[in-house]
Amino acid sequence: MTVTAARPGAARSALWPALLPPSQHGQDDLCAVSARGTRVALADGRTVLCGTSGLWNVNLGYGDPAVESAVVAALREASYLSLFRREHRYARAAADALVELCGPHWYRRVMFATSGGSANDLAMKVARQYQAVAGRSRRRVVVGLQGSYHGLTFGAHALTGEALGQGLYGVDTRLVRHLPVNDVTALRGFLDRHADTVAAVVVEPVLGTGAVELSAEYVAELVRLRDQHDVLLVADEVATGFGRTGEAFASDRWPARPDLLLVSKALTNGTAAASAVLIGDRVAGALTRADATVVHAETQAGTPMACAAALAVIDRMGDLDLVGAGRAVAAALDEGLTELSAQPWLAGVTGRGCFRGLTLRGPDGDVLAPGDVPAVVRHVLAAGAVVQPGPAGIQLVPALVYTADEVTELLSRVADGMASFLGAAARGDAA
Repeated sequence: MTVTAARPGAARSALWPALLPPSQHGQDDLCAVSARGTRVALADGRTVLCGTSGLWNVNLGYGDPAVESAVVAALREASYLSLFRREHRYARAAADALVELCGPHWYRRVMFATSGGSANDLAMKVARQYQAVAGRSRRRVVVGLQGSYHGLTFGAHALTGEALGQGLYGVDTRLVRHLPVNDVTALRGFLDRHADTVAAVVVEPVLGTGAVELSAEYVAELVRLRDQHDVLLVADEVATGFGRTGEAFASDRWPARPDLLLVSKALTNGTAAASAVLIGDRVAGALTRADATVVHAETQAGTPMACAAALAVIDRMGDLDLVGAGRAVAAALDEGLTELSAQPWLAGVTGRGCFRGLTLRGPDGDVLAPGDVPAVVRHVLAAGAVVQPGPAGIQLVPALVYTADEVTELLSRVADGMASFLGAAARGDAA
């Protein structure tokens, strides 16, 4: 079967895309037909620069040949193998490689899932089961952060600290609490009062929404309170893993490792529905001694193709010095964003590495209203680049293999898009 774009004016596809209202379905400037390197070809005939690494997962650029070859070989050799009540060699190899990459002195076991959301669901189950086998069955509350994003499966949707329709969908948040970001006093006070009910604290080292980085002081207090109260510390590195923020993993900067490390997105360079939960020694040891069966399983978790892709990604990280390459891209971003700060519409920059949030000003000089963000994204797209919407602006998440010229091009497209948006707003037709 050959995949082709719909003809201009043709009937709209049956597809219902994610997070778009029906009024925006079927638009050819929002329909990709192919992607290679750092470029995406659209159904409207244009090719644009990708400033989002896919959905923050294509760190190596689209179509990396080593990952592509590994996936094809696994498909031919094994097609499909399950982890339901059994194992296979691809999953064994990928689990061992992940432990070696992330820290064999701390992590002991790996469980596979299919997405960042399902990895968060699994982590919440593991945390509660760990507390139960330790004789602390009252410890079932999981603490997250306000403004966080952990996914939209039912467990992860509850843990997500953004208001994304949890009430509308009947998401059960009774065993979840949310604390303000980087508020050490609130964190300490809550755990000092309620630690006997808390199973785990789950944080993104850099919040995916807005690219807000956890402060060193906050992380140090997280680690101290983890040790004091025996709650689990979970690092959701779905977005920040595999070199995105300047280290292999953002939690590598922490004074101690988390008990559970969640990875997805760049794990397979976007080629497979895959995620993994790396389990630290004390948790793995407790569950092993109890001979505990963790009741979580997914049909497509840890397939041969996903595991082969993960192994290829880990190899490519070494071959390309991907962490070093990402730091070079980040340095170019720093330089370009410093120059861009002279623009009156740039109110601030958050994040680190190749994970940045730009807070923008509207035509009235005030911080951009949330309702204006989609229009800015569309104007930047019209200028030639794909960017991610943020709380009051946009987010830039370039591939770690960008050239310096591509960084310059990305920032130029953003500037052109903002000029177009502001001009349209002055005319009263910014949307």
